[in-house]
This record gives sequence, structure tokens and C-alpha cells, in this order.
Amino acid sequence: MKKLIIINGPNLNLLGKREPNIYGSLSFTEFMDEVKQKYPKVDLDYFQSNIEGELIDKLHEVGFSYDGIILNAAAYTHTSVGIGDAIKAIEVPVIEVHISNTFGREEFRHQSYISPNAKGVILGFGLQSYELAIQSFLS
Repeated sequence: MKKLIIINGPNLNLLGKREPNIYGSLSFTEFMDEVKQKYPKVDLDYFQSNIEGELIDKLHEVGFSYDGIILNAAAYTHTSVGIGDAIKAIEVPVIEVHISNTFGREEFRHQSYISPNAKGVILGFGLQSYELAIQSFLS
């Protein structure tokens, strides 16, 4: 059984309420319930924080013991050298995920400090981006 964790960054606790035209109307809790039913043979954990240091601490905590990390660092993707360095420092592969197509949005969202250290990047498929990341660890 694969042990994976989804780590979400700032404002993703508001999924289902925040800008539904971009992020959809499903809360992340509802989405996680669906995903856990779809992938019963995956041990799937979840962590969300609006605080950069807590995201780094979680990466350090799980970065040597899990089979994979699915990371949506949200706005920190474009600003956090620290999160990028944390990914570089751990052994567990990280898939960078974004709900929206960041290249179709504001110019500042085109830069990622995560991508150079990630195994791969999936963006623009809504919440399905997370499922695609899970599938990448299963193949």
C-alpha cells in the first residue's frame, strides 16, 4: 500500500467558497472523501496550512518516510525559496499540483520555486489534478 500525503498551502482551506469560477464548488474535505473511496489501497493523508513555516516543517516530517508528496503550495509556489529548498533537502518525490492553469493567470504566477525540485508538475485540471498526481505514484 502506497503512503501518500497531500499538502495544501494558503487559502486552500476555502475551497468550495473561494472563487468557485476558478476553484470549483467542492470543499477539499468532500473531495478527499471521494478520493479515499476511489483509491482504497492508498494510505492517503492530508495537511493544510496558511503558514509557510508549517508547510516546511511538514515536508521535513514526512520527507523521509512517505512514498510520495502531492504539494499545492498555492501562492507560496511563486514566492518561497524556503519551500523549494525543503523539497530539495528531502528524499520523497514531490508532485507539484495546481487547480488552475497558472500560466493562464497573472504574470507573477508563471514562476515556480517548487518546479525545479519536483518530480513533475500537474496544473489546470481542477481538483482532478490531485487525482492525476496520485495515479502518477501508482504506475
